[in-house]
Amino acid sequence: MDIRNIDQVPAFTTKDGSEIRELLADRNSCIEKQSLAEARLAPGLATTPHYHPLTEEIYYILVGQAAMRIGGEIRQVGPGDAIAIPPGAEHQITNVGDGELRFLCCCAPGYQHEDTVLVEN
Repeated sequence: MDIRNIDQVPAFTTKDGSEIRELLADRNSCIEKQSLAEARLAPGLATTPHYHPLTEEIYYILVGQAAMRIGGEIRQVGPGDAIAIPPGAEHQITNVGDGELRFLCCCAPGYQHEDTVLVEN
C-alpha cells in the first residue's frame, strides 16, 4: 500500500519555477499513468509561462488567491476551484494574495521535466 504524507515528502523546484512536493507518481509509488503533487508559491510570485505537449493537468486551489492564465484568458481563482489545463495550452499561475498559495497538481501522464516547454516573453 503506497501512502505518502505531505510532511514527509521532500520539496523540489519544477522547470516552471514552482516548489512542489510530489505525493504520488511513478518515481515513488505503484502509480504509473498520473501524478499528484502539492505546489506552493510565495506572494507576488508566478510560474514561468509554459505548456505540456503531452500532459493534461488539473490544478485544485487549497489556500490563497491566484490569477490563472490559460492561453489569452485570465480568471481569479481561490480555495475550492479546480482548473482544467488541456495538453498544449500555455498557462501561468500568479499568487495575487498576501499569503502562500498552495494547490494540488494532478497530471496525466505523470509530471516530467521533459514535457514542460517554457515560453519566452
